[in-house]
Amino acid sequence: MRTLFAFFNKNYYFFLFVILEVIAISLMVNNNPYPHTHFFNTSNQLIGNINSTYANVDDYFYLRRSNEVLLKENARLRSILESSFLISDTISYVFMDTIFRYIPAKIISNSINKRNNYLMLDKGRKHGIEREMGVVSSNGIVGIVVETSESFCTVMSLLHKESKFSARIKKNDQLANVIWDGKNHLFVTLQDIPNHIILEKGDTIITSGYSFFFPEGVLIGTIEEFDREQKSNFNTARIKLSNDFGKIKNAYILKNLQEKQQRQLMKEPENE
Repeated sequence: MRTLFAFFNKNYYFFLFVILEVIAISLMVNNNPYPHTHFFNTSNQLIGNINSTYANVDDYFYLRRSNEVLLKENARLRSILESSFLISDTISYVFMDTIFRYIPAKIISNSINKRNNYLMLDKGRKHGIEREMGVVSSNGIVGIVVETSESFCTVMSLLHKESKFSARIKKNDQLANVIWDGKNHLFVTLQDIPNHIILEKGDTIITSGYSFFFPEGVLIGTIEEFDREQKSNFNTARIKLSNDFGKIKNAYILKNLQEKQQRQLMKEPENE
């Protein structure tokens, strides 16, 4: 403490000078309009820059949490979309056959360069995940859950030799099937297209809705090229996937809330 007093006593004139300078600047700023305005504009700009920098840093460190919040909100909004519950025309509304709940999940592992590719998601039985649930991303179809543990699940990717999904050509509602040929993770094959169907590059391919896994209208991709076989009743087309499986990070697991009723109805005719 004695050293501190000695320091102030030694530099008494300097501190007095600083105090008087501050008083003088304060009087000048407060009593003259132009310096007053300029001072506060400068200080506001400085404070704004500091706050902006802090916000950017804060956003960076909380980006992961923000993404999780957005995924949950997107899942909630998807689940309450009118299209998730009913279809309509200009006269009436009727319930669709299926109602899906969207459960957000993070992809923690993924393969694209094998003949049989799988993904692992950070949701499992404790989150209500079961086998044979469909999985989509914000860009389109991903695959189907094949195994679950308490906290994780394994998804058979669309990029798998056993994958076969019912699809529809959006412009004319023609049904077809989607398979993967095991060559390029950006493309799949659309097969069983009747040869009278006219195809064009860029035609949109969506899910048909004729399964327990996906609602109708989930994007699969667009036609890149197609073959016309004169000796066959059916043609094939190469589809460019809407999902780049090498880049997806997040997904939604689809819970069909009416699956049990559907499966029960399918069993009844078989038992007769």
